[in-house]
Amino acid sequence: MTSLTAKACSDMSDFNISVVIPVHNRAKLITRALDSVLAQTIPAQEVIIVDDGSTDNNLSDVLTKYQDKIVLIQQENLGVSAARNIGIQQATGNWIALLDSDDSWQINKLEQQVAVLSAKPDYKLCHTNETWYRDGEELMQKKKHEKKGGFIFQNCLPLCVISPSSVLIERTLFDEVGLFDETLPACEDYDLWLRICCRYPVLFIDEPLTNKFGGHDDQLSRKYWGMDRFRIVALHKCIQHEPLNALDREAAINMLLEKIDIFLKGAEKHGNTDEARRFEQLKQQYSQ
Repeated sequence: MTSLTAKACSDMSDFNISVVIPVHNRAKLITRALDSVLAQTIPAQEVIIVDDGSTDNNLSDVLTKYQDKIVLIQQENLGVSAARNIGIQQATGNWIALLDSDDSWQINKLEQQVAVLSAKPDYKLCHTNETWYRDGEELMQKKKHEKKGGFIFQNCLPLCVISPSSVLIERTLFDEVGLFDETLPACEDYDLWLRICCRYPVLFIDEPLTNKFGGHDDQLSRKYWGMDRFRIVALHKCIQHEPLNALDREAAINMLLEKIDIFLKGAEKHGNTDEARRFEQLKQQYSQ
């Protein structure tokens, strides 16, 4: 795609962008993320690093060379949701870009997003396609991971189809739908996209402007078994509290029941009787 820098820069007066990067014990990876932000063809006005209680002592040493280019917030280890939330709350920009500490951006990521959002000012969120890597090798994405734009609420039901590292979000959207749910140890992004996408369409740039790196030992998908249990909680919240139309509500209930059935089989295998009992009761509630 040809450069849009001139037009994008002319529209930057409407886009005061704050980038929020949470980090926990990833001193060896943070420079890749930071360098990709600082190399953008149109700059962010603010780059916020939230150190979520890191215990790798060299993080401060790694960040020293960036000290005049970043805002560093340090907190006890409260989890990625709390880290993102404090960064968003402290940000001064009217647009928020999120980036995980192990991911990175293509050099024109913000430029492309500013351009499409400038052309369609009614939209409040823009996300991009991405390239996946594991152990240095590019991965092919499955059909179920296909990303889209528009009213995508029902596409969001099976699993997370918006990458946090790819989004540019108008700050006022958080005022309306709330921040990341800090009670969810995982799938907190899935929960947020449900709350946003049941209300608004989203813009999607079908170009891999975000680089997503997997295979780390500290990834949440490795830490927790039965990730669908967190999606079940998010779906239940959404059905109970969000302004769903009749078709979206029906689709959300059907997905919740499907995920409960899958979880119950796994819970039986793992001997997790307490959680199984709780979700069995939830299933009965929605099956009536």
